[in-house]
Amino acid sequence: MNSDFYQKLVDLYAAGELTDELQEMMDAQAYNDPALAADMYSLRDTVELLRAEPQPEFTEESYQRILMKVYARGGEIQTQSPDPAHLQYHLPIQG
Repeated sequence: MNSDFYQKLVDLYAAGELTDELQEMMDAQAYNDPALAADMYSLRDTVELLRAEPQPEFTEESYQRILMKVYARGGEIQTQSPDPAHLQYHLPIQG
């Protein structure tokens, strides 16, 4: 197999999503190809570091900030849930 094939599998190798057989083939190819080995191991280290970090918190405030930015840029978004009550303007009732 050519090196392009192995280069295409680097991201799957880094994520640990290859079968044992393909992973062994990648390791064998990396032994003979230093550039491939550098890509494989540096990307795997990066993936492991990212997985070790705590997950970001996506709050209602974050959602509303992103939604307002999209609206400000002219985007039209149709949500399935109703708008939260804190986005409604309360007008005084005049009798």
